[in-house]
Amino acid sequence: MDYFKNIRPYQGEEIRSVIDSLLKNSELVHSVASFYYPRLTGFLPRLMCSLVSKRLKTQLKDVKDVASMQDVIAVYMDKMIEDTTTGLTNSGMENIGGNKSYLFISNHRDIAMDPAFVNYMLYHAGFETLQIAIGDNLLKKPFVTDLMRLNKSFIVMRSLKGRELLKSLTVLSEYIHHCIKTKQNVWIAQREGRAKDGIDKTDPTLLKMLAMAHRKMPLSETLAKLHIVPIAISYEYDPCDKLKAEELYEIEKTGSFSKTDESDIDSIVMGMIGYKGHVHVAFGNELVYNSDEPEQIAELINVQIAENYQLRDSNYVALEKLRELGTVEIPKLSTEVQAHQIRESSRVEFEERLAKIDTRLHTHYLSNYANAIITRFSLRG
Repeated sequence: MDYFKNIRPYQGEEIRSVIDSLLKNSELVHSVASFYYPRLTGFLPRLMCSLVSKRLKTQLKDVKDVASMQDVIAVYMDKMIEDTTTGLTNSGMENIGGNKSYLFISNHRDIAMDPAFVNYMLYHAGFETLQIAIGDNLLKKPFVTDLMRLNKSFIVMRSLKGRELLKSLTVLSEYIHHCIKTKQNVWIAQREGRAKDGIDKTDPTLLKMLAMAHRKMPLSETLAKLHIVPIAISYEYDPCDKLKAEELYEIEKTGSFSKTDESDIDSIVMGMIGYKGHVHVAFGNELVYNSDEPEQIAELINVQIAENYQLRDSNYVALEKLRELGTVEIPKLSTEVQAHQIRESSRVEFEERLAKIDTRLHTHYLSNYANAIITRFSLRG
């Protein structure tokens, strides 16, 4: 495991010492205090940080390995689900099991919550929890890196260039194959960055990276070793919908969007505490290959994700509003779409949210929801 030491999660005997170090990190303690008690921490920072520090020490005093760390995280997940969702469901878990581990390739709508919801489902079903791929662009601070690696995250070195990048991608591919071979499930997003426009599309270069560990083998044979299962995660409401629309609007108008050091942190926090409505995690079928072309294999993943994505009234209302807006061309869709009956309560709820959004952002805001429908029926066509 020393070969993977720079990217792998912390394990075994490393965990307690990392936690003890984090508990002494004043920046982490202040961040947690500000997250849970923003007003009080603003007025009484020393007092609130002291109280939070004591609480963290109590909560983490018995953590000594990965399993006990995930037991603590599960408690936080329970509260987050209760506070920010109206329901969390799953489908397709009968597709996984046996004496196998899987590489779950997922659509990507939320930085932290996508793998967290998949992990939560596996944890409560008694399956091996996930090793989670996370880009180093999100690890701006050392304590964030430590927190992620405590929760079975491994690092994708996206910031490297040239030969160093090639070398790191080879090690990454080898690590993922190592995980599957040693019966550890893995989660990775279908492409770099979230789908801010609501279009879930697999990047073929991801599949090429996964094959770098066995370059001399046909692509389909290499990928078959990983037992790839697509996952579709659907949110009735996207907590970051406004932030995504703002970014896409800025790119449309100026050609670029300038991220600050806080942009990703803001998105992570909003994704955690923002209202999500109903959330559904759909496990697909393990891929069966009839090609060695990465583009064709990527399309197999796209079709499963599009078909398994749970469409809700919010998607249909958005499509209806987008048609009325007339700012984008919408293809002719099947009678199945036209026949969907939108509940009046859902229409009112969506329109109330839309009314709070700057009208200049409406096209991008609505597309984020409507494109799930358009993609499904376009792929069927």
